[in-house]
Amino acid sequence: MEYDINFWLKIAAVSSGGICMGLGAMGAAIGEGYTAAMANEAISRNPNNSGEIFKSMLVGQAIAESASIFALVVAMILLFTNFEATSFVMVWALLGAGLAMGFGAIGSGVGSGFPAGAACLGMSRQPAMGNKLTTNMLIGSAVCQTPSIFSLVIAFILLFTNFDLRPLWPNWAAVFGAGLAAGLSAIGSGIGGGIVAKENCEGISRSPESAGTATNIMLLGQAITQTPAILGLLVAFILIFRVYPETELISPAFALLGSGLCIGIGAIGPGIGEGIASSGGVKWISRNLKHTGDITRLMLVGMAVAESTAIYALVIALVLIFVV
Repeated sequence: MEYDINFWLKIAAVSSGGICMGLGAMGAAIGEGYTAAMANEAISRNPNNSGEIFKSMLVGQAIAESASIFALVVAMILLFTNFEATSFVMVWALLGAGLAMGFGAIGSGVGSGFPAGAACLGMSRQPAMGNKLTTNMLIGSAVCQTPSIFSLVIAFILLFTNFDLRPLWPNWAAVFGAGLAAGLSAIGSGIGGGIVAKENCEGISRSPESAGTATNIMLLGQAITQTPAILGLLVAFILIFRVYPETELISPAFALLGSGLCIGIGAIGPGIGEGIASSGGVKWISRNLKHTGDITRLMLVGMAVAESTAIYALVIALVLIFVV
């Protein structure tokens, strides 16, 4: 078969677009389904507040849908843009863009459903706290979308950067690895952020007087939970923008690909683990306000230990880029 670059660009674009939207639809659907399930439970507990619960469900589902809309945008660009290039690096960049946004939408979609469902259930317990629960749901769900935005940024960079002056080896692996680094690392942070926000909405419904303090701790926990995705974003930037000289050796290319996989996969567990640790802090602060300081310190230490594994992955990823 003749290696016509325009032919392979089209193959990469349509394949990547399908993968992007297929993966991107997963997380949002799960998050929306969870929200609807909790809304049904909430209405069964308090039918008199069904109108507010229904509205809260729709708002929460709309936010969870955001990540899949990002995937839809990238997929449409891949399908309907006439890409032109003289280097086969662009073929791999298109594949990396679809994977970055597809994987990156999973965690944010799932995570956003958690606080939405908890807010609906909270309204059945504390109808008077409806506005505050909705506000906290919106804040918590919005933070959950951050990792998918990181993935969107990397996808756009891969789609619209000119790679014509870059030799195929080892740069194909660098751009493809960048997409994997950004997309995979976003999964854990998106889910972890949602776990924290869910516990905050539940805490407010049980102890309304703890709303201010618990929300501050939620935001602190969510900020730390996003760091694994930030590490993945950092490695993705290095892989894309560092200049790699042409080589006939195979190992440098696979070292770059391994770097992206290392931080991408290595960031999933820490993101979820930090979310679980932070959710425990938010949960018990809402029930025991006078010990906020002690609980927060313990929470932060626990999250720091969970973060250490992401740092190990970062170290190896950087070694693969700069040493191997």
